[in-house]
Amino acid sequence: MTSRNQQLFELSQQYIPGGVNSPVRAFKSVGGTPIFFRRGKGPYVWDADDKTYIDYVGSWGPLILGHAHPDVIKAVQAAAQNGLTFGAPTEAELEIAELLCRLVPSIEQVRLVSSGTEATMSAIRLARGYTGRNRIIKFEGCYHGHDDALLVKAGSGALTFGHPSSAGVPEGTTASTVVLDYNDLSGVKQAFGQFGEEIAAVIVEPVAGNMNLVTPQTGFLPALRELCTQYGSVLIFDEVMTGFRVGQGCAQGLYGIKPDLTTLGKVIGGGMPMAAFGGRRDIMQCLAPLGPVYQAGTLSGNPVAVAAGLATLRLVQMPGFYEKLAATTGQLTEGLTLAAKKHGVIFCAQAVGGMFGLYFRENLPASYTEVMSCDKEAFNRFFHAMLEEGVYFAPSAFEAGFVSAAHGDAEISKTLAAAEKVFDTWK
Repeated sequence: MTSRNQQLFELSQQYIPGGVNSPVRAFKSVGGTPIFFRRGKGPYVWDADDKTYIDYVGSWGPLILGHAHPDVIKAVQAAAQNGLTFGAPTEAELEIAELLCRLVPSIEQVRLVSSGTEATMSAIRLARGYTGRNRIIKFEGCYHGHDDALLVKAGSGALTFGHPSSAGVPEGTTASTVVLDYNDLSGVKQAFGQFGEEIAAVIVEPVAGNMNLVTPQTGFLPALRELCTQYGSVLIFDEVMTGFRVGQGCAQGLYGIKPDLTTLGKVIGGGMPMAAFGGRRDIMQCLAPLGPVYQAGTLSGNPVAVAAGLATLRLVQMPGFYEKLAATTGQLTEGLTLAAKKHGVIFCAQAVGGMFGLYFRENLPASYTEVMSCDKEAFNRFFHAMLEEGVYFAPSAFEAGFVSAAHGDAEISKTLAAAEKVFDTWK
């Protein structure tokens, strides 16, 4: 009998390219049929066949409170009753802007947008407009949205410019993008030595989450700060994923680094499409209507999305919120590591705040190259076996996972019991 998920996927492929509206949803990396979800509540989701899963994807990060948190739903309903959009200022926009500036000290002014891609694209344009320079540095494996200039892969040498990693992106668009290895200080110093006076910005995920979870090695982020200050370049922390996910002060608070610009998304929208970019006042005031750098968006600061974000940000400020979240996430990764070791499976894991990474390799990876050395087939086997047991991890060996405040001892225990069962059959 064909499942409802299979029926929906086959039908979707007639009308939607690949049957999905974002590539990773297609299960192409892991194989099989993508899951079509009907509803979610707390740490659980239900698919089109009404099967229940413990969810460790959380819509790729924003659902830090779990699915359908009653305070967020109530805030969205109240905002929607007053109108869905105005294309004009609202008091709620001011409220969330003030809150973001208070919670993230490096942000003196902020502008709301509708997606993480829009935030990073705008931050890059702003950095170029502010400095009058064109070159930017990014790091292999760090994803900053699908802006043309950032859809690049490394060249053949340490200082070769990035080549487009997507069809439809002209070579000239990425000609000013230098792609380096994450955590490679010598490469960064060499790039600044060669191009320092031409570098408008360095953009980095302070904790990488788009090549699985990779943490910054000691000295890496401070060196980026020092070099950008020395050469007058703008340091951009892409905290679309890490913002309010690894701590109340975001990753920059966790590591004690003050970037010039920060991009935010996911958690600040509470599950609705909203993002932001902000930073030093002198840089932000280069934006139109004050300055020459143009950026605009009809739905920026959408009142319904702002309401969801405000409700979420209020709750994450509760005493002990992040301590409990980190403890739960650590309980998951430590338990999985012990289960794998018990059954002789080559595996390791780590967590930062409410984010985690699972790797089928001996040691924690520190770069894109090391992540690529993970046993992808072992992950795929693990993913499908856990799915059968009712545990939903990200459908890719190269994506971070997420725990919410709604996950508790019961969910972690069920997950670890499932992993024990899966690893027990490992040959």
